Amino acid sequence: MSKIIYSAAIRGAHKIVDMAEAKFEEVLKKYGPEQEVHFPNTAYFLPIIYSMLGAKVQNLGDMKDIFKECRTLLPEQVSENIWLPYLAPALDAGMATFFAEEMYEAIRYLETPDFYTKTEDPLENNIWLGAADDVIFRKRGVEFVDGTAPGFAVIMGTPDNNEIASKIALELQEKNLYIFMHDQSNGKNMAERLIENKVQVGWNTRLVPFGKSYTSAVFAIGFACRVAMAFGGIKPGDYKGNLIYNKDRTFAFVMAFGPVSDEWYANAAGAINWGFPTISDYDIPEILPTGICTYEHVVSQVPHEEIVQKAIEVRGLKVNVTKIDIPLSFGPAFEGERIRKDDLFMECGGGRTSGVEVLVSKDMSEVEDGKVTVEGPDIKDLQVGQNVPLGILVEVAGRGMQSDFEPILERQFHHLINYIQGIMHMGQRNIMWLRIGKAAVEKGFSFSHIGKVLHGKLHQEFGAIVDKIQVKIYTELDKVEEVQELARKVYAERDERLGSMTDETEEIFYSCTLCQSFAPSHVCVITPERIGMCGAYNWLDGKASYQINPTGPNQPIQKGDCLDEKLGRFKGINDFVDQTSRGAVTDLALYSLMNSPMTACGCFEAIAAMLPQCNGIMVVNRDYSGMTPSGMKFTSLAGMAGGGAQTPGFIGVSKHFMTSPKLFVAEGGLKRMVWLPKMMKEEIKDKLIERCKEIGMPEFYDMIATEENGTTEEEILAFMKKVGHPALEMEAIV
Repeated sequence: MSKIIYSAAIRGAHKIVDMAEAKFEEVLKKYGPEQEVHFPNTAYFLPIIYSMLGAKVQNLGDMKDIFKECRTLLPEQVSENIWLPYLAPALDAGMATFFAEEMYEAIRYLETPDFYTKTEDPLENNIWLGAADDVIFRKRGVEFVDGTAPGFAVIMGTPDNNEIASKIALELQEKNLYIFMHDQSNGKNMAERLIENKVQVGWNTRLVPFGKSYTSAVFAIGFACRVAMAFGGIKPGDYKGNLIYNKDRTFAFVMAFGPVSDEWYANAAGAINWGFPTISDYDIPEILPTGICTYEHVVSQVPHEEIVQKAIEVRGLKVNVTKIDIPLSFGPAFEGERIRKDDLFMECGGGRTSGVEVLVSKDMSEVEDGKVTVEGPDIKDLQVGQNVPLGILVEVAGRGMQSDFEPILERQFHHLINYIQGIMHMGQRNIMWLRIGKAAVEKGFSFSHIGKVLHGKLHQEFGAIVDKIQVKIYTELDKVEEVQELARKVYAERDERLGSMTDETEEIFYSCTLCQSFAPSHVCVITPERIGMCGAYNWLDGKASYQINPTGPNQPIQKGDCLDEKLGRFKGINDFVDQTSRGAVTDLALYSLMNSPMTACGCFEAIAAMLPQCNGIMVVNRDYSGMTPSGMKFTSLAGMAGGGAQTPGFIGVSKHFMTSPKLFVAEGGLKRMVWLPKMMKEEIKDKLIERCKEIGMPEFYDMIATEENGTTEEEILAFMKKVGHPALEMEAIV
């Protein structure tokens, strides 16, 4: 049977390469070889070609050599007179398929710039999202790093029933997977079926409609290639490293619905190169022996009710999902779900009403495990648009529980509540905001279900320290105000504990190696005055995490002898980083941009970069998509700072670090800051002004340029001269 499927794959590859090359010759005559081609807003060029061949396809002329490579890879088509060891030639044909399709899609962007929507979410008149730009990729890459997204399903075609399509999509979401949708079956595609069934699609729900033809499969495979390069430190052109990395770390598979064309077979053969098997509901030949994939390569005739579980089994993916006893689906796939105005039943907090959430530890005798109470009106007592105040008080007790652990547990509220389908949660502490959708209410959602989620999941994730959990939910204003008063005292005590600490007062710092699954050489060092560059972990969090999980990613590091106080070099830290990075990083300066800076995975909130002409430093946050004075956008800068490599002059940082006394101490501190995006400058305004006063320059805040003052070094230098920026008088940074 293998001859049938391999023949079809090779035949399909020939068709695709012929089609793409014909289109190439057509546009080459029209535009000429110097015409620029690209996927929007990415530093990875055409990522499959870039990762496999190391070739930067930047204009039409660059494609000629790639098509030659395609022809070299294409084997002769199988016939009665030509016998081949079928798997290897089919894999080559699959690789040629992806190269050709990627160039075809780049030409599509050239000829029809509006073919794909330019937003992160589908539009009513255009549901196809096309290639993920680097802003989306980096944002979603964090979820692959922290384990909330173990992999993705590449959907080709669709089941022939809206309900079945929705059920399969929901089951994949509940397994925390991303779902990338392509092409159609019998004139219908998966995304359209989901929308008709009132299922919200887009990056926020992990139901991503990449494209309406089979050629869009390259967007999914290109995403996997970028994961390897951005987070795994795999270099462009290291095709073997990229393929092995994805087989071992990116748990993806293809699900094909309906009749399988030669072109689909060719794409399936291409996916096998990456260790991604194909599971089909149709009667097609199978490839059951193991070899390139972890287990079987192609499995067919799988019933719809079994196809998700079969795909997970064949891929070798270990998914641990525990059911929560609520009437709604629950899982990380729903974390980004939005509740829009037309879908909104009611909301709490967020300036609409009073809202607060807090977790406190109590004596064992004061907590009744599993008790969830709601005081005040519940959902069933409310009408559409009737907003109420909300106070969530979680009381925990345990033999291993400490007050330092409270913010660790409390921080889980945000994503755990967001994991409930039809519920949207934003903010934390006393700026929380909850939106509840009509669909959730129709299914019987109650405020008590929030309590059940928090009780169940906190037990599962923190059972080592928590023995009892009770949840009190208030929707009456006087009770909510009582919780707010309690919360203010708790917050103040927590902030004071960290605020009085400095790097000099502590002999132990903490590591974070959570991202090493994607960037094996990266080690983050968290100090009292330097929060993790992702912005999620401070020193107290690292300490608490280590006590909760002594073998986890946050380990204590003895500073040891100080080798250079200004640079922040310590023998104990160097020894730890050397060992933990497996020798990739042997020297680390905590306070320097230019000398042995800290490595990064790619999850940083912002990037700092040197501006030589200005003798200063700029910082750009992830959400800023414009050009910076460095001549690069955030996406290009991320390629310089990420991947676990030390790159002097470029470093990943958190927003909180911008107001730390240890900011760029080796380069002269805050006075080196010459440019920030306006949105970031305003976000940290209060703390930044306070820090300016601490250094004796209250006027310095107004000396920091933004994009309104310029986006080139020349423009920023002129602004600096105008305001008398102190960096102009400091010693040369280079």
